[in-house]
Amino acid sequence: MGKGGGCVPSKKRQPAVATGNTLAAGDAPITADQKSPASSTDAAETPAAAAAAPASDLKLKVFIVFYSMYGHVEALARRMKKGAESIEGVEAALYRVAETLPAEVLEQMKAPPKDPQIPVITALELVEADGLLFGFPTRFGAMAAQMKAFFDSTGQLWREQKLAGKPAGFFVSTGTQGGGQETTAWTAITQLAHHGMLFVPIGYTFGAGMFKMDDIRGGSPYGAGVFAGDGSRQPSETELSLAEHQGKYMASIVKRLAHS
Repeated sequence: MGKGGGCVPSKKRQPAVATGNTLAAGDAPITADQKSPASSTDAAETPAAAAAAPASDLKLKVFIVFYSMYGHVEALARRMKKGAESIEGVEAALYRVAETLPAEVLEQMKAPPKDPQIPVITALELVEADGLLFGFPTRFGAMAAQMKAFFDSTGQLWREQKLAGKPAGFFVSTGTQGGGQETTAWTAITQLAHHGMLFVPIGYTFGAGMFKMDDIRGGSPYGAGVFAGDGSRQPSETELSLAEHQGKYMASIVKRLAHS
């Protein structure tokens, strides 16, 4: 980055106004007392909205947001949802991020069609979640471009710090055992740090399943994972169980934070 590359806005420039979900380099987050009046995304925080439903009927929300080209990450996401919803008072929802590749390219790559029942999420919808789990395949040890493009669209949320304090975790898919099960999560943590989010790794809470050496297993202390190989290998039951555990673990953390 060259001199004056955006870390400190120039005194000669007028503050830029964010448009859509993007934000020009050099803009700094506004403080709490500078924020604009509550928008529609803040409706749930108003007294009228809070009175609309009894507190006992309100459930905490875990959003499982993913990109999956061949279905491996999606398989983990579905089991993750099952795990999250096993915690009383928590509901989970599956969302996929927008595809960035043209249909003809996906056809040449023999990518299967996407399930139309899983909606595409927009950046602004993230504020509705009490906890977030992001899943994506690796591309040279980092997240796939489709997921990076989604994070790049969260500039307005970053400017207003709408995601600060929200717990979030990762799960991944790699083609080989050395393909980035850990580095893909490492490099993704920067996205959470800039939003002020709380990274929630699973550690070794899966117990004995984390130490098995008798079969090939994706996943790490950073989150669930699957080895896809050339695309023909499907997630093993151990990998799916780890994903289910991560969903349950995240839901328990979300519930604990909500009642602290």
